[in-house]
Amino acid sequence: MNTTTYTPANAEQQAAGSSIPRLCLKIARTRIGIVPLPVYVLLLALIGGFVATGKVPNDICVSIAILTVGGFSCAELGKRLPYFRNIGAAAIFATFIPSYLAFSKLLPAPVLKNVVDFTKSTNFLYLFISSIIVGSILSMDRNVLIKGFLKIFVPLAIGSVVAGAVGTAVGTLLGLGPYHTFFYLVAPIMAGGVGEGAIPLSIGYAGILGQEQGHIFAEVLPPVMLGSLTAILLSGMLNSLGKKRPHLTGQGRLQAGEEAIAPQAESLPGQFDIANIAAAGITSISLYMVGMMCFRLFDFPAPVAMLFVAVMFKLSRLVSPQLQQSSYIVYKFFSTAVTYPLLFAIGASMTPWDKLVSAFNVVNLTVIVSTVASLIATGFFVGRRMNMYPIETAIINACHSGQGGTGDVAILTAAERMQLMPFAQIATRIGGAITVTLTLLAMSQLH
Repeated sequence: MNTTTYTPANAEQQAAGSSIPRLCLKIARTRIGIVPLPVYVLLLALIGGFVATGKVPNDICVSIAILTVGGFSCAELGKRLPYFRNIGAAAIFATFIPSYLAFSKLLPAPVLKNVVDFTKSTNFLYLFISSIIVGSILSMDRNVLIKGFLKIFVPLAIGSVVAGAVGTAVGTLLGLGPYHTFFYLVAPIMAGGVGEGAIPLSIGYAGILGQEQGHIFAEVLPPVMLGSLTAILLSGMLNSLGKKRPHLTGQGRLQAGEEAIAPQAESLPGQFDIANIAAAGITSISLYMVGMMCFRLFDFPAPVAMLFVAVMFKLSRLVSPQLQQSSYIVYKFFSTAVTYPLLFAIGASMTPWDKLVSAFNVVNLTVIVSTVASLIATGFFVGRRMNMYPIETAIINACHSGQGGTGDVAILTAAERMQLMPFAQIATRIGGAITVTLTLLAMSQLH
């Protein structure tokens, strides 16, 4: 009796030796992102067919298919560009191409409606962030967690001060004046994105100045977006630098001699326990709900609360080895399969192309680039002086100038260091909250 075990490898060997043409096997192996080419073509045809009928179904399966095809198509374009593919072109394309297509009405209206409705109704950005944060923290080396969370505040704080001073000085020299430069360009960049940064700033400015919040919001939003774009580009360059000079990077580790994630994270185990993986997934959701309750009761940002609770779980040794391993698998799944579809959704539904383009003038760009570059450079050199890997600390500082959680995803994707998400959230949420508070206090003292 033949007891040969079926495996995908055996199946490929049998197919190669049978009458199946090798060309068909080659096509079957080809992928657009994670999607096999035959499935990709099928999805394109089906989406086109729904568009031709005038209505694209709003159910979750169709939405996932649209985001998958759109996100990985844009990312593949970025990955095939010479040089630019090494500085984050995939993340930039996956975010800004759909933004342009939506603005130019080149994205079919039924498809755009499906993407916008799904993104806003499900808020799956936070499912992604919770899975990445909880997965990376629970699978992180405990000693790194203790030392890293304390040490990362030093380059972040010094970088914020230096960036504020440099950006304001550059704007003043270019004729914008220190007041306008700091409050309307520099501060929004480091305020923590749109929801936690630009909106609170515009509300605070409106109350202090007695002006319309909508007009102020339209003025502070473009620097947030352009600052995030600059951080994505510079983080991609840092990743490229790390490949050329490996001694400057820990590939996700903050300090030499320590692992950023558990040893088993580098190679997935051969046998998966589905129950443990499911347990890790529901753990991520549970901790996110804890964060939501903290926001409801204490007005404390949900992602930050979730981050701290996850850290407490890890420090208290409440994470079993099985859950630790499975948490990494959840983290790896989301970082591999969901990042580019998520960026596509963000670009199409939450990134206004006209607002982004409106800030494209030489003076504004010079101030924005100098602010972000000085923030990142300070993180690089301060991190190095503190015996931390300079590229990792620079990338974490870059997240302080990102577009909130969406910016963190794009920046870390461009840098190929998604495991830094917990530290990125500190830079974005806590750093942004401190920036907003101090900025509003300073403006209130001047009026």
